[in-house]
Amino acid sequence: MPDKTRVLVLGGGFGGLYAALHLDKTIARDQEIEVTLVSRENFLLFTPMLPEVAAGDLELTDIVSPLRQMLKRTNVLIAEVESIDPAQRRVTLAFGWNRDQKKILSYDHLLLALGSETSFFNLPGVEESAATMKSLGDAVVLRNQALAMLELASLVEDPVIRRNMLTFVVAGGGFAGVETVGALNDFVREAARYYPNVTEEDVRIVLAHPSAVILPELGEDLGRYAQRKLADRGVEIRTETRVSGYSERGVEFKEGEPIAARILIWTAGVTPHAVLQTLPFKKEKNRIVVDETLEVPGFPGVWAVGDCASVPDTKTGKAQPPTAQHALRQGRHCAKNIVATIRGKPKKPFSFTTLGQLAIIGRRAGVANILGLQFSGLLAWGLWRAIYLMKLPRFEKKLRVALSWTLDLFFPKDLAQHVTLHEVERVQHRLEAARRRPLLPTPTSG
Repeated sequence: MPDKTRVLVLGGGFGGLYAALHLDKTIARDQEIEVTLVSRENFLLFTPMLPEVAAGDLELTDIVSPLRQMLKRTNVLIAEVESIDPAQRRVTLAFGWNRDQKKILSYDHLLLALGSETSFFNLPGVEESAATMKSLGDAVVLRNQALAMLELASLVEDPVIRRNMLTFVVAGGGFAGVETVGALNDFVREAARYYPNVTEEDVRIVLAHPSAVILPELGEDLGRYAQRKLADRGVEIRTETRVSGYSERGVEFKEGEPIAARILIWTAGVTPHAVLQTLPFKKEKNRIVVDETLEVPGFPGVWAVGDCASVPDTKTGKAQPPTAQHALRQGRHCAKNIVATIRGKPKKPFSFTTLGQLAIIGRRAGVANILGLQFSGLLAWGLWRAIYLMKLPRFEKKLRVALSWTLDLFFPKDLAQHVTLHEVERVQHRLEAARRRPLLPTPTSG
């Protein structure tokens, strides 16, 4: 019996999952073909709705879709990609509490969809202490930190200390930063009403952005509208301002005095997965260059999509933007080309033009540019919710989110902490104890 044709997809984000979904419905049915998806998490995280989890508008499970329930015929492995050897056509995975267990996979076709990681640009203190907004854990931690600061501030009599405790700085005025600052501002200010010792003046929310206008992807008009709307809601906008570090003095800037903030949320930069930098592929801005069929030139059977790929746009001559709407379509198209290659049929070039971009800037306010038409305010907010609700995988999740949004119209946000401060030490102790125990049983002789 001949060896199986092995298709290996690395990454469980939009690009990787939508590629795996197409493969699962097509060639994964073939007994002679083996499809495997490797992911760091066992779910797809719907990242556009991440700020709503941080703000308490949605529950943790509302925006995650379990991979094993979506992929019926695909092997799903939860592990870290440690190394890739294109010459030997092998991938080494690391798993376990300490990532000390290894597994080697061989492949005939390799799809790289590892996405991006947060880049802190080697700024002192930022990587060690700043919060981020890339994962479900990030949203949970931020929500708990905000509530913890409110609880502590309510016990403090010194107004200066109380204000420092309730000062939050968001670095980066792109989509992630603006949506995070809008959601955080609504959440903290609404919650502050339940703390008699905390006043509206105690809360300070700052957005720092290196350019003159936030949301540059949407154009100057919508960017300035977003700035005015956020400012009206109490957000302090600092444009042309770059974070230079995070220390005991607070958040430090290249321009201006530092801000004595207890919490810095970093959304100001990303970089492709570190393991990709060791590969011998041509790169542009650290992203793997692919041809119009999404295959890596000079390496037959190796493909790349999403944030980690530099995909040519034949209409503009530039690389396509690393957005979710591009990644999922690239993943699906790449899967079709992999199927065509295996079946001996011709590959087709990938072509897609951005349909539009949207951002919410707080409760019942948003900005949008769809097919060249600009929208703002309540209409844009409604469009954002309608469009992303349709894009959310699985009917069950759509129903849960729609119900949560409906209840949010009538009831206040839940202010219960998921993990309280006195529990953190106990949880850390248990995790350390688990790491010290061997993951696999020790072999016995005899």
